[in-house]
Amino acid sequence: MAVQASALTWLMLISFTLSMLVCSHGSSDDRQVYIVYMGKLPETGISATSIHISMLKDVAPSGVASDTLLYSYHRSFNGFAAKLTKEEAEKLRGKEGVVSVFLSQKKQLHTTRSWDFMGFTRKVRRSVIENDIIVGMLDTGIWPESQSFNDTGFGPIPTKWKGICQTSSNFTCNKKIIGARYYRANGQFGPGDFKSPRDSEGHGSHTSSTAAGNFVSRTSLYGLAKGTVRGGVPSARIAVYKICWSDGCYDEDILAAFDDAIADGVDIISLSVGAFGASDYFDDTIAIGAYHSMKNGILTSNSAGNSGPDPASIVNLSPWSLSVAASTIDRKFVTKVKLGTGEVYEGTSINTFDLNGKMYPFIYGAAATNTSQGATSEDSRYCLPGSLNETLVKGKIVFCDYESNGDGPKEAGAVGAVFQSGQYKDYVFAYTLPLSNLNLDDGRKVLYYVNTTENPTATIFKTDVEGNQFAPFVVSFSSRGPNVITADILKPDLTAPGVDILAAWSEATTLTEEPDDPRIVPYNIISGTSMSCPHATGAAAYVKSFHPTWSPAAIKSALMTTAFPMSAENNIEGEFAFGAGHINPARAVQPGLVYDAGEIDYVKFLCGQGYSPKHLRLITGDDSSCSGDTNATVWDLNYPSFALSASPGESITGVFHRTVTNVGSAVSTYKVVVKAPPGLIIQVQPSVLSFKSLGQKQSFVVTIGANFGNSMISGSLTWDDGLHQVRSPVVAYASLIE
Repeated sequence: MAVQASALTWLMLISFTLSMLVCSHGSSDDRQVYIVYMGKLPETGISATSIHISMLKDVAPSGVASDTLLYSYHRSFNGFAAKLTKEEAEKLRGKEGVVSVFLSQKKQLHTTRSWDFMGFTRKVRRSVIENDIIVGMLDTGIWPESQSFNDTGFGPIPTKWKGICQTSSNFTCNKKIIGARYYRANGQFGPGDFKSPRDSEGHGSHTSSTAAGNFVSRTSLYGLAKGTVRGGVPSARIAVYKICWSDGCYDEDILAAFDDAIADGVDIISLSVGAFGASDYFDDTIAIGAYHSMKNGILTSNSAGNSGPDPASIVNLSPWSLSVAASTIDRKFVTKVKLGTGEVYEGTSINTFDLNGKMYPFIYGAAATNTSQGATSEDSRYCLPGSLNETLVKGKIVFCDYESNGDGPKEAGAVGAVFQSGQYKDYVFAYTLPLSNLNLDDGRKVLYYVNTTENPTATIFKTDVEGNQFAPFVVSFSSRGPNVITADILKPDLTAPGVDILAAWSEATTLTEEPDDPRIVPYNIISGTSMSCPHATGAAAYVKSFHPTWSPAAIKSALMTTAFPMSAENNIEGEFAFGAGHINPARAVQPGLVYDAGEIDYVKFLCGQGYSPKHLRLITGDDSSCSGDTNATVWDLNYPSFALSASPGESITGVFHRTVTNVGSAVSTYKVVVKAPPGLIIQVQPSVLSFKSLGQKQSFVVTIGANFGNSMISGSLTWDDGLHQVRSPVVAYASLIE
């Protein structure tokens, strides 16, 4: 999910509601698109599609059934998408073999220096099989002409690849982009949409190059963020699944892309998309797709969401996927404003325009009201579109009392704009005119100058790049925990760079995605958990290239337990902001120990969560049942973090069972190191684990006790053999969620 948008969505971004707009979609005859999820594929020889059509014939009027089917999911799992009435959906919900039936929702998208900042330099050790790794990108498509996707020097396409390239007059694949598909069940395309895997938005090109783009030297955005841009696995291949369009990303298309990606043979799936709110695991197409990916040995990397810093705002939180928050890197973009007095104030933005230091007349929006259109000074002080008097504003810099996308000043002919607001300044936007965002303290001083000076003047400088000594910290827009579906699974899992990231861009759109912006750029700087997610994807693919047989859970464990520890000093929400910490790809290839888990472990977890044996058998395709042996508590899921919740004011004790697998030194001894503040008790038995071979497993029990009011307490548990430090966060908190 990127924090970069067209004019219509800027105000949504500022109030941090970008993460998802959820709406059902249908037609005038009261039919809406529903997803019918049926779990595992039927036995060999039985056509899933024929079953789906037969089911529709049972519930829909004669002659209508075949026209209502949009997708038959039959390559990797069982289910279909169809246009149904409420009554038909309810009938299907009661049919044998159906796990869940739910309305399709429209989801939206949640971006160099970031890899170096993590200590993951271009000289890092590479695996000889990195070029056999296939990264599946579910996004807005890709701009194939970008140098980030040039296939010079690439060998033959891996023989394991089973996918296709949906070529068209404007799109072809190569040895870097080895496959590409697009999905649009409703058949409706916007004016700017390409009916092909080509990217018209920029988002998909940005995420793809962040995860697996080539080394491209001397890149920048008009001189900003100069350097070499690259992905986490530059030699890996990319498979493109275009699920998002100018109007959003629909559930039925998302699930169809998962169905294909799994069967096509990708190694990792990256998805920077999510819903407005969290849903039950099997009423959520992303969680469903990620589950079947896990069954097939594929880790799904998800963006956490852009609805922070509100608590419990994280939307992608299934335990079998990797949920990624967004954090800063050690640079920031500063745009200075100089007044006629010579005073200079620092604001934030990405301003590529150069006024060459020329001083322009400076006017307050409230003093330039467009009364002819019925506007008042209360409108024009905010510089809303249509509120400014063009005669008074044209050729001047205008001061505005609130941060917006700059459309109002631009349409009134302003040379530039200076905004003041109390909004967070830890990430920046680009605008269609010179613009700087000031904090309220500086804004008040500048406003005083404008209002008390006879002929006020100002200029806005081109953006400078400065160091950010407080990095990394989780950015304000990144969605926070706790987990609203399963309170005692800590989410997000970890954080990665997601602020002001330079990466590839589509040349079918503009720098700001505004149609009146003349700047067409091959690389752009944007922010979002959409940008942190592909960093984690690239890191996971990097680990996979060294350990191709590792399970998704083992790769996830390696990333979490080797993460750089972070503290609540810069993020008061602590682990609800950053999870296990900041990703550290170079260390993740040698984690020492891993917390492994397979489908049977998740089935036991789901039993403990109250899922019925009937539904679990449909999902797994075996004789899964819930009994005393399999009805595991959430505390027994072999997860690389520990979370414990209770009602405010209560004391609680939890017993967690864990098993670690030795992937470090064959003969090794690990001692436990516990860090627990007052009010938190962490006891581990045994406190020493001895291994005699690689692959050997050892189990231990953790007893966690906490006494708290309306707060959270956190500590850590680390297994240390002198070479590897296998660290897990421990969180106990008062849950306010019913």
